[in-house]
Amino acid sequence: MSFRSVRSTDPLTEASRRPRGVDVYLFPAVVGGGLGDIEEVLAGGRRLARAGFSLLLYRARGRPLPREVDGPWDWPPHRRVERLNPTGGAALTLSPAFGVSAAPSRPEPFGRGGPWEEEAAEVEALYGTHRTLHVSLEEFARTLSSIEETRERFREGGIRSRAIPQHLRQARDGREVETYRAAFERFRAFDRPNLVNVFATFGPDRRFAREFPAAVQTGPLWSGLRPSRDRTGPRSTHREWVWYASPSSAERIAPAVWETLARERSTVHLFVRSPRPWESAGTRPGVTVATDPMSPASWRGRFRRAELRIVTGSRTLLEAIEVGGPFLYFNGVLGAGARSRRHRPEKIRALLASGPGRSLAPDVRRDLADFARGRRVAAVVRRAARRTGGWARFRVSRERLGFRPPLDDAGAFLVALGWALGRPGADAVEIVRRVRAGSNP
Repeated sequence: MSFRSVRSTDPLTEASRRPRGVDVYLFPAVVGGGLGDIEEVLAGGRRLARAGFSLLLYRARGRPLPREVDGPWDWPPHRRVERLNPTGGAALTLSPAFGVSAAPSRPEPFGRGGPWEEEAAEVEALYGTHRTLHVSLEEFARTLSSIEETRERFREGGIRSRAIPQHLRQARDGREVETYRAAFERFRAFDRPNLVNVFATFGPDRRFAREFPAAVQTGPLWSGLRPSRDRTGPRSTHREWVWYASPSSAERIAPAVWETLARERSTVHLFVRSPRPWESAGTRPGVTVATDPMSPASWRGRFRRAELRIVTGSRTLLEAIEVGGPFLYFNGVLGAGARSRRHRPEKIRALLASGPGRSLAPDVRRDLADFARGRRVAAVVRRAARRTGGWARFRVSRERLGFRPPLDDAGAFLVALGWALGRPGADAVEIVRRVRAGSNP
């Protein structure tokens, strides 16, 4: 999908005009197993706040916030309210996977409503369907067709690659693929006329667009981190790597990482941030494992200063690209030995297949792919630490995404939606119809 007009929102526009008439409601929640869903909503909120929109966190009196939302997050400027008191004539809500986190309950299997269903319904009832625009931030880089999703489910379930074609034929014949497609559409709430489903990724997938025309693909939703100072080689003093080690299987490859770093001529300290204790770390010199919550400022400062970052999921991957410099990616592995396989590899796979990924040297691309599989860990760490080959000029371009403005930047697209909703006589249903058809909001 591509827009047929030029960018409607740029930094000068955002700084020089203050939007009026639109109240923005943040509905952060954990949808999958990680906390990136919350950060994604807050990143979108920060972009809208910079454009001048007023943000609200509305939670009805007596209803606690969804789990983890009250943590030490980098919140954008907002007001927390317990009752609705509109200051504008239109509302924009921002949630992760609206069909799971904010859709109403349905009398059917798996039909329980999301943690924000009451607030979303109250907002729409107050402002009206045609003056309420819901924006759903879907899982990053998960733009697979139904058949690709079925193949991926078989792969991750442990079926050998040579047996997958037979299983796919059986899935087609048994209408399993069609069942998945119908469920995907239902749980993404594509039938809702005032909902924009934003599928951010590194490049448009035409097969996904043809199968799900209600989905709006965009470039990444960046966090707004400033680039770190450029480093052309390893530092001679106080070298530090940081590792956001969310997957439990990260501990399986950890010894190869820290043992390789310990053998470097200039020792590299490894700072690991993990949601769980690491039994294997013990009191190993040169390794710090932090399991307690960290303030956003403390973590981001450490993240920016690091010589190299080992990241996971989508948010830390995007942040590593933003701050610049070398990084490695590990989102976990399942199984062992010959049956070992990557867990949810679509993020790194999408990066390496995109224009930004192709800006990397071939040897670095191979190292990234192997490390994500848990292979050649020591060799890759050694090459990265010594800046061997392409690691000496590691740089991921944020250009060449294949989207036209404002779709090339999910944050710019959110701002464009807000401005469109704030126009006199704007209709949220009509805005959704236009963007789904490929037009500017």
